[in-house]
Amino acid sequence: MDIEKRVDDLFGELVDIRRDFHKYPELSEEEYRTHEKICEYLEKWEIEHIKNVAKTGVVAIIRGKKPGKTVGARADIDALPIEELNDLEFKSVNKGIMHACGHDIHTAIHLGVAKILKDMEDNICGNIKIFFQPAEETIGGAKQMIDEGYLQNPDVDYILSLHVMPYLDVGKIQLKQGKMNAATNEFSIKIKGKSSHAAYPEESVDAIVISGYIITALQSLVSRNISPLNSVVLTLGKINGGTKNNIITDEVIISGTLRTLDEDTRIFAKKRLKEIVENTANVYGGEGKVHFEEGYPALINNDEVVNILQDTAENLLGKDNVEFKEFPSMGADDFSYFLEKVKGAYYNLGCGNKSKGWTAPIHNGNFIADEECIKVGVLLQTKALLKLLNI
Repeated sequence: MDIEKRVDDLFGELVDIRRDFHKYPELSEEEYRTHEKICEYLEKWEIEHIKNVAKTGVVAIIRGKKPGKTVGARADIDALPIEELNDLEFKSVNKGIMHACGHDIHTAIHLGVAKILKDMEDNICGNIKIFFQPAEETIGGAKQMIDEGYLQNPDVDYILSLHVMPYLDVGKIQLKQGKMNAATNEFSIKIKGKSSHAAYPEESVDAIVISGYIITALQSLVSRNISPLNSVVLTLGKINGGTKNNIITDEVIISGTLRTLDEDTRIFAKKRLKEIVENTANVYGGEGKVHFEEGYPALINNDEVVNILQDTAENLLGKDNVEFKEFPSMGADDFSYFLEKVKGAYYNLGCGNKSKGWTAPIHNGNFIADEECIKVGVLLQTKALLKLLNI
């Protein structure tokens, strides 16, 4: 099959599919219409699939007529609680909800990949699984899919995913060896003291004063406990405490996020944060406790798979359109759960168009993508998956 011609032939249909998803976005764990539409297209194209995976996800399976490996690709399908500011003919009709992260494009791309590979199944050695994954933006639908066993039977040997990026012009991609995205941990700090009237401070243990010292002390966690060559982000984003201007409060709550690029640093930073909070509070006569919420692990690409993507992309797009990311992103993506289990890679797909002014970042109400990126994404994913089958 001439894959490039096939992508050209499908392009108009895939644009219509993308626009339909864009017009009717759904939040994490509520992707019911999206689920049904994905299944509708797969049924129309006679592609085997499993419904209601991780509640609202779908797994499509293309089984080649010859034995071989099994490879996979992930498309996230959920939208964001953001009001769309663009006046497009396919603008979101769901108030306060928008595909501001491009998951509608990811879904359309991978439906195209599934369609093309289905048409080629007689000549394929092995199998392809395509994971239409819910809840990337919130609870981590990737982990749910894995826990439900969908990386098995047949077992996936390699896996790919992509993410549209408007800071890259359409026709370009961005790769990264090794560490690509950060691990996340949300946390809350509870500081307990002793309340009293402001006129009698000697009878109090002031939780606000203690919180001030803790906030200051935590600035040393990154600057004096972590190598400057190892990126860590500690953000204290919210603080609550006090009831009245003449009452010394007995409780302050601080919440924040911790982002790290490998598991050893993650473990150390959590331990050190806890020590700083507990010991600082203790010095001033109070009590400090830290509660962590486990977020996504660090996303670490497999170099062998990145090399295959590089070779594929340079042949399709030209060397000048294949960039390497110098530093990891401190943002997170739950595709990291797949990469803990399977060799694979995640890369950025250009969707911006500076000449048209389409450069607004993702997670922004002004985000617009150049739909030509659908064509590039289908080509890259299809050809790279076929190469991985033949390793």
